[in-house]
Amino acid sequence: MEPLIRKAKKQDMPAVLELIHELARFENEPDAVKISVETLEKEGFGEHPLFICFVAEEEGKIEGMALAYYRFSTWKGRTLHLEDLIVRQEKRGTGLGSALFQRVIEFARAENLKRAEWVVLDWNQHAIDFYERSGAQVLKSWYTVQMDEESIESFCQRKRIKS
Repeated sequence: MEPLIRKAKKQDMPAVLELIHELARFENEPDAVKISVETLEKEGFGEHPLFICFVAEEEGKIEGMALAYYRFSTWKGRTLHLEDLIVRQEKRGTGLGSALFQRVIEFARAENLKRAEWVVLDWNQHAIDFYERSGAQVLKSWYTVQMDEESIESFCQRKRIKS
């Protein structure tokens, strides 16, 4: 039976959060997830949603998801960032991840976006190989730079920036 790949609905967010937790465990960061179902519902649905989410459903159960959002490139224009793509461990290797990835890329094309991008952990060779086979370029000369909430607060304190 072919999986159903569809846009997520608000009522799918508990299953999406389960998958986010599964991804965190896969990435050896089991305690890193701080988001809630309520936050996903609030930020992903409504008048100005911050993300788009696709789910892979088999026999009425959500087995995978891909969450993305729009970005803007000063060189290219409107782009899409694929934040996470995860398939339940027991369903990996069944084609669900490929189907979700294809849906995200089709969405980028339909939206006339100038680029789709994402990050991949350097130890996840299976994913790197998959992305390279898809025609994506893995940019090894770029570093991802982040400030977490504590770093933002610390920076503002040091610079005496008021809220």
